[in-house]
Parts: sequence; C-alpha cells; structure tokens
Amino acid sequence: MHHPLLSLKKTIPLLAAGVVLTAMAAPSPVQERADRFLALANAGYQGLYRVNNEAQWLAVTDVTPVHDAAAETAAKAAAAFNGNPALISEARELLTHRAELSELTVRQLNQLLLNAAEGPMTNPSLVAARVEAETKQASILNSFEFKLDGKPITANDIDNKLDSSTNLDERRKVWEASKESGPALKPGLVKLRDLRNKCASELGHHDYFALQVAAYGMKTEELVKLHDDFLTQLRPLYLQLHTWTKYKLAEKYHQPVPKRIPAHWINNRWSQEWGGLVDAANIDDRFKGKTAEWIIKTAEQFYTGLGFGPLPASFWTKSDLYPVKPGDPRKKNTHASCWHIDLENDIRSLQSIEPNSRWFYTAHHELGHGYYFMAYTRPEVPPLLRTGANPGYHEGMGELISLASSQVPYLQSRGVLPADFKADSTAFLLNDALAQSLPFMFWASGTMTHWEADVYAKDLPPDQWNARWWQYVRDLQGVEPPAPRSEEWCDAATKTHINDNPCYYHSYAFATVLKFQLHDYIARNILHQPPQTCNYADNKEVGAFLKKIMEKGGTQDWRKVLKDATGEDLSTRAMVEYFKPLQSWLEAQNKGRQIGWD
Repeated sequence: MHHPLLSLKKTIPLLAAGVVLTAMAAPSPVQERADRFLALANAGYQGLYRVNNEAQWLAVTDVTPVHDAAAETAAKAAAAFNGNPALISEARELLTHRAELSELTVRQLNQLLLNAAEGPMTNPSLVAARVEAETKQASILNSFEFKLDGKPITANDIDNKLDSSTNLDERRKVWEASKESGPALKPGLVKLRDLRNKCASELGHHDYFALQVAAYGMKTEELVKLHDDFLTQLRPLYLQLHTWTKYKLAEKYHQPVPKRIPAHWINNRWSQEWGGLVDAANIDDRFKGKTAEWIIKTAEQFYTGLGFGPLPASFWTKSDLYPVKPGDPRKKNTHASCWHIDLENDIRSLQSIEPNSRWFYTAHHELGHGYYFMAYTRPEVPPLLRTGANPGYHEGMGELISLASSQVPYLQSRGVLPADFKADSTAFLLNDALAQSLPFMFWASGTMTHWEADVYAKDLPPDQWNARWWQYVRDLQGVEPPAPRSEEWCDAATKTHINDNPCYYHSYAFATVLKFQLHDYIARNILHQPPQTCNYADNKEVGAFLKKIMEKGGTQDWRKVLKDATGEDLSTRAMVEYFKPLQSWLEAQNKGRQIGWD
C-alpha cells in the first residue's frame, strides 16, 4: 500500500554547500496512529467487500430465497464491520487533528465515515432492519413477473414492443404493463425511505439524500441548484427538441399535436430517452449476423486498442452476459451493471446482451466501469479509495465510451457500417440528442433528482408520491401519462435504481455533462477532429489521457481531477456547443410552431 508519509517532505537548506537537499520529515505521532488504524480498516473493508459482493452477485444472477438469505447475512456482516462504533469514533477523533495528517489519510477517514453511515452499528437493530428490508425489496424487484393480457412478458420484450409497435392501443397496454411492479414495490420503498433516513441521521447527516450528496462535498441545496442550472442552460435546446418530437410523433401516430407528449408515445418506459425517431440513424439492421459474443469482444477491443490491458481471464468465466435461455427457470436482474467483486482483479459484468445498437453501446459503457476498476487497482490507491473521483465519474467514463462508440467513423472502423457509408450528420446528431442526452438530463437532473430530494430530504408523505412524480414529469419533461395516475400506483418505483441505488440519478446527470466535457477535450486537443464525428479507435494518446484520470480513483478532489485534465470547471459549455448545429436546424424546422408546453 502507498504510505501517506512518502508525500511528506521537509526541505533543509545546507547553506555551506550552497545546495538544497530534501529529507523525509519524521511522521507525527497522529499520522503514525492513523497509518496503523487505516491498515486495519482497509484490510477489513476489502475482505468483507468481497464476501458481500459474492453473495449479492448470486442474489441478482439467480434469484432464489436461499440466495436472498445469504445476501442478507453477508450484507449484515459488511455493515457490522463498516459501521463498527470503534471505527467511527477513532476516525472522528483522528479528523480533529486533520492539520497533522496527509491529504490521502484525511480522504480515507472521510470515506470510512461515509461508508459507516450506510449501516451505523451505533444502532444495530436499525441496521439489521434496513438490510432485511433492502434484501426483500431486491427480491421483489428482481423476480417481478410482468404480464400483458394475462401472459408473462419480460422487460426486454416490453422494450422491444415499445420500440416497434405503431398501434397506440397496444402501446398503451404495454406501457401500463410496465408500471405493474410499482404497487408491489411501494410498501417496501416507504419502509426503506424511513430506515435509510434514520441510518444517515445516526451519523449526523440530515437525511439519506444528504448522505449521498456528501460524496460530492456538497449540501443538498447546492446540488439541486447545480442541476437546476444545468437545465436552465440546456432549456432553449430542449424546448426546440421537444417541439420537433411532438410534431414527429403526432405525424407517426396520425394524431393531433399535443401540448405535452403522451408517455406511451415514447419508446422508453420512463420517457428518459426518446430513441427510434430518426430512421437515417437507426443502425440496428447493421447488427444482423453479429452475435452477442461479438458485441462484448468488440467493446473490450475498444479499450485494448487505446493501450489498456485485456480484461482478466476470470471476467469471461464469472460474468453473466447473455439473456436467460427460454425455458430456463432462472430469474436474474435485467439492469446492466459491472462489479469490482474484491477491489482487486475479480471484475464481472451482468448484462443480457442481444445483437443490436442499444446493447453495443451498453457493453462499451459497462466495460468503462471495468477498466476504471482496473486503472485504480494499484498499491498507491488504498482499498477505501478504490472508487471514482466522485460517484458521477464512474458513470461519466462509461457514458463517454458509449458516446465514442456511437460515432460514425468508429462504427466504420469496426465494420458495423461500411467504409463508404455516407452519414446524414444532422440525423446522427439528432439521434444523439434524443436517445442519449437531452431528454435524459431533464429526467435525471429534473424529475429524478427533485422527486428523491422531496421523498428523502423533505419527507414527502407516501400518499402524494405518485402525484408529485407526475407533476415533475409534466413540468420539467413536458410529458404526461395516457390517463390520470392515482396513488394506487407508484410509477417512480418501477425504475430499478429508485429501489436498489437511491438518490443516485443526479450522478448520471453529472456524468452526462462530464462526458461531453471530456469528449470535447479529446476531440479538439488530442484527435483534432470535430466532436460530432471523431474516432478514438486505437489511439494510445486518448488511452493515456483517460488512464491519468482513472488511475487516481478517489485520492483527489473531483474538481481538481477535472481541472487538471481539461483546464475547465464543470460546465454544460461543451454539451451546448456539441449540439449547436442541431439547434439551428431545429429552429428552422420549428418555424411557426408553438414552442414548449406552457
């Protein structure tokens, strides 16, 4: 492990010789005490992290009561260590002497306290109740059986039908079927809101949302304002995009143009992405004849081409990458994810890859997490700090590579598109905006962030949850349900992360802004190509740039990491500029139309 004292140097001028030599300062007694404490804390943290992750992995890849019970036991063991009152009091005591400690030490102690707040054993019965409730909620979520006309339908099938059906009655039935899990999940979510808030307040955080925001070194109000500012800056473009979209959809379904877009008109179950509207950018047919294995191997090749090493051999034997075969009774979680099982070399991904563009981009995204894990798994980064510079950095890296993998020159270099393919640049830019970026910001920075802040920070009563959800969807996204949705539903709970990774969507929104900033820097300063049509393939300089960010893990403040890499503070500037050509095109298309929905 990197010794924090190696960065402590003391300069001693040797006047007679006229030279300056650098000698090591003796560590302060407080620093020595912190080093001994953190050696123990890191070892225990890493050991239990592995045990817990192994159990959680089994619980999501094969949902059974036995695996649920094992996951609950492992989570309780991890919480018993991470939330140990002796660790909490020693970390707090050491932080009262922070002036005598290295920055790396302070960051580890702060991270230890953030981890402890997830399961503070200052109140063991509270932690046990939370772990039990989390396990039960995950089981309901992972094993829920959607039905259409009384027959089982998978989540992938729901998505595929929304992608393909042009019959509004059928679309509405499929959309409504996708919301059936809400009532089953709501009672557990109500219970979890209170348990999560109590855990966070046990260690002095106002509520659970505030605990998650603390990972950014911010307060809830600051974070919500940051996201509101993003939306203010992006709103002129979003209003143009929204207007174009509702006219396009009205034409597609032979309906009058609505003020707000009916949710079942959109291909995504939550209206967070508006894909499938730009035929000239639809490349799904280009994956015919490709296999799911080809998709994941091509994603790995993206990274090895940049100079990263291959994935560990165990990735291929231990991951769960493809859909459960028809007739197989096994149930697994359908949300793609990547896992750093032991904070060392056991990296795995959970996906359900099919040969289409959505899974092509998803596979590139998920391996972004895997390569981030690999970059910061090194002796200089203690296990407690083997994490992103902040939670949004991990997603940002995945999103950046997802964006890079959707650029036409890259798709040509991988044989998805032929070398002589003439791309309609406006069509691809429009699809980028619709399917990856703009609606997503108004959903993630807007609806998700505000709703979860209301639920956790403001204790919104459960009998107002659905109404508040749809109020944000209407006001911020300009979308509405096909018919009024009463409080018997809990449409927010149909979103996986509302249940199993709460108060996190602001990190995805942060990631979207970050990916455009990093991409803009790479395109202009390394590739010297337009950001809208550039190709990272096999460029070692791009790899070196990314590695420098990734290998730091959580050892430096995220603002410094961004400024050092790009010379800029966090900003939507790059995102606005990326879509500037599109904004002009949309304004021309929308001439004479009523813009917006108010």
